[in-house]
Amino acid sequence: MKCLLIASESAEVLFHWADQEFQQNVQKQYGASQEDGQGLPAFEDSISTLFAPIIISCITMVDRLCDSYTSFTTENHHIYVLHQFDECLYIAVNGDGEEGEGDLRRKIYVVKKLTEVLFGMVTLSSNLLRKELRPQDTEQRSRLWKHLQSLLQTYSHLRQDDQSFLVEAVERLIHPTLCEQCIEFLERRLVQQLNSSGERAGEEVMHAFILVHTKLLAFYSSRNASTLSTSDLLVLIIMAQNMYPSNTDSDDPNPEDVESTSGSGPESFYTPEPSPPDSDSSSPDKPGRGSTPVFEFVDPDVQMAEDSLQTLEVPPPDPSTPRRVFLEVSLKEGLYPMMPHSMYCLPLWPGITLVLLTKIPTSAVAMSVYTFLEAFAKLEKRLSEGQEGSAATRGQRTIHEVRSKLDKFIKALGPTEIQSGQLQKEWTEFKNLAFTRGGPGFSRLLIPSCKKMKTQLCGVYRQCFLLESGPSHIPQRLSPGLQERAQTMAQEKLMDWKDFLLVKSKRNITMVSYLEDFPGLIHFICVDRSTGQMIAPSLNLTERNTSELGRGPLAQFIKRKVWNLVNTTRRYLQKGYSTVTFRDGDFYFCYFLWFENETGFKLEAGDLPVLSDDSAPIGMLAWDYYRKLLRYYSKSHQGEVVKCYELLTVHLGVIPAEIILQHCRQLASKLWEPSRNPLL
Repeated sequence: MKCLLIASESAEVLFHWADQEFQQNVQKQYGASQEDGQGLPAFEDSISTLFAPIIISCITMVDRLCDSYTSFTTENHHIYVLHQFDECLYIAVNGDGEEGEGDLRRKIYVVKKLTEVLFGMVTLSSNLLRKELRPQDTEQRSRLWKHLQSLLQTYSHLRQDDQSFLVEAVERLIHPTLCEQCIEFLERRLVQQLNSSGERAGEEVMHAFILVHTKLLAFYSSRNASTLSTSDLLVLIIMAQNMYPSNTDSDDPNPEDVESTSGSGPESFYTPEPSPPDSDSSSPDKPGRGSTPVFEFVDPDVQMAEDSLQTLEVPPPDPSTPRRVFLEVSLKEGLYPMMPHSMYCLPLWPGITLVLLTKIPTSAVAMSVYTFLEAFAKLEKRLSEGQEGSAATRGQRTIHEVRSKLDKFIKALGPTEIQSGQLQKEWTEFKNLAFTRGGPGFSRLLIPSCKKMKTQLCGVYRQCFLLESGPSHIPQRLSPGLQERAQTMAQEKLMDWKDFLLVKSKRNITMVSYLEDFPGLIHFICVDRSTGQMIAPSLNLTERNTSELGRGPLAQFIKRKVWNLVNTTRRYLQKGYSTVTFRDGDFYFCYFLWFENETGFKLEAGDLPVLSDDSAPIGMLAWDYYRKLLRYYSKSHQGEVVKCYELLTVHLGVIPAEIILQHCRQLASKLWEPSRNPLL
């Protein structure tokens, strides 16, 4: 029984998601209180009535005591976790025992991250965010809420079943030859042709990548693009999975095929011959298969599964409505969060997707807005701390430097824009207060004007990038024909590999190739937190699919142990521990976090920061803990490039502890060998 709610300070519901059990419980509770002859109240009204006392209580405590509760448990063991972001209160509830406080807090932060990617800097203004989350038009509100609810359900499903979302890192498909070929294809053919086309309407492809289910086959960024953060990439994978969900049972391999697709060494890679150059081979419906070996083995069940893939129809993409997403951009001038991009998600086959991220022509407006927002936020903070006069205007971007730039910015927007007129009005009032002789100057009296300026700047941002009447909503996008050509080019490139890739995604890395060197090792997860990438043997357990551990209770038992291990180690990491080892029944668990320099030399761990119990969850998706950890640790290693790694292992308990520790050292050095995984 699960629920998540976003509410305003006036107890107005801005968004809600609830599973069927929670909905039935609420309808039963409030349906029983209805008078005879009256129908059941709308679920939104019921949930608003249910949570109103909690919301009012929380807001009252903040107003009266400047403090509030972050979680509580009811007599019937329902757990409530609350967190307030500005003027919006997030509440997550669990009543079936499947989620703890940490899980609910993580879910709240993930929803916050999703709203930032969907709405950008509008999330910095509570008033405008309320308008976006709760549109007046009921049909528009219903569509938006269903979209957000679907994204949340997709995330919950991935975190429950996918190791990459468990540890919040990206998993790459391990096949060096094919990965190199695909990266070269994206760079020299696809992106180059798209960016040189006259049909791109001013948009420029900055990033292009190919997903096989949730695994990254190839990723390419143009030369003038900034690095795409792991947090943003994970959200984009969630969105791609939400648009085109993977049918994981339709193409699962049989357990006896594991060795042939394990990718444990170069000899096991599948390298088909090129398709014959006749007309039939280029057709997506009739690929040439006469002279091309399907796999190194031939099994009737697998062959039947492959043949069935040919009959699956992919829903055509909707070229007219690319997704608007707001992503972090890092340039030499500085870091710019929530910059507008267009996301094109083009399905190649079921389970295989091409994603294009383009920079829109008006993105410079967003950079200017962020620059001004940052200046006013810093000024407001200093004034609130009691710094007045010249002390309040010191900084990298002083308000004096912003003054002339903002004048030019407002002039460039033009007087016809309603929002720019309101911005001009507030800016004139601000200048009269701050710069006019006889005015209050830079004192606490300027704080309300700072808040108004930030709201108006967010309003300009909203009008430019979110409202349908904004300039970015004039049909400026890759033409449908250009998208179709990109889709066709990618299909032709991967035609001979698609069946192999779908199987390989289920058997990316297997334990078979590690058992000889590490007897007694059951499972491991290794994460490079500097790049946000992970390596782990496959743990795919579905109704039709089996893992190396089988398909019965044992496999599910080991999977639960791995998920619990990750949650346990995060609690210890939160308390400042970088090494955790413990025995649990017949198993021995280890966790290590360490730092290395660029040459691979291990650095002293030192003391890690200790976080409070109600701090943001450790991970890279909702709150990039590891980026902050690297920044914290690098202070004592000036001039060095510091990298951070994590290793989690599960061994049989009969293996001596000294052998297990030796295995961990050897495994850590072996996994990141350049000769083994050159693209990692």
